[in-house]
Amino acid sequence: MIIEGNDPTVEPSFTLRNRLTRQLWNSVWLFLFRPSPRPLHAWRAFLLRVFGARLGTDVHVYPAVKIWAPWNLDIGNNVGIADGVTLYNMSFLRIGDYAVISQGAHLCGGSHDYNSPNFQLIAEPITVEKHVWICAEAFISQGVTLPPGAVVAARSVVSKPLEHSWTVYAGVPAKPIGKRTPHDK
Repeated sequence: MIIEGNDPTVEPSFTLRNRLTRQLWNSVWLFLFRPSPRPLHAWRAFLLRVFGARLGTDVHVYPAVKIWAPWNLDIGNNVGIADGVTLYNMSFLRIGDYAVISQGAHLCGGSHDYNSPNFQLIAEPITVEKHVWICAEAFISQGVTLPPGAVVAARSVVSKPLEHSWTVYAGVPAKPIGKRTPHDK
């Protein structure tokens, strides 16, 4: 999907098809998704599915969620994604069942290679496992996996995969600060 070896100062980083599809999605987001009333979760789910997102049942994506590429999105069952969340999913983003992503969180699947002379654009998948809660304004970087039951505290930064399930992480960078009680559902 990303064009490599180009000069991003004068050349596009994505194919024409990708850029046109994103422009179409941005228009649909602006005129149909974003202004939809908060309770119309089924309407927003329909729009996401039209653009290739894979969504489970009872998915609540609020109207002010900004999604870069719905076709790179896989959301499980009983998931809530609050207003102000940014899903910058240049690569695949999977969100497991019963996950909650709170307001202002930013999941960033793309960056630049700072050792490249042209700052080559790079992207890696993000995986959010079951029962994860990403609290308000947390930042999740590309290539990260959040294990089952993890909680990422407000304004924390996660730049590498977290190791322990059912653990609360906080800080910059996020470090374990507590445990959760595991449960089945």
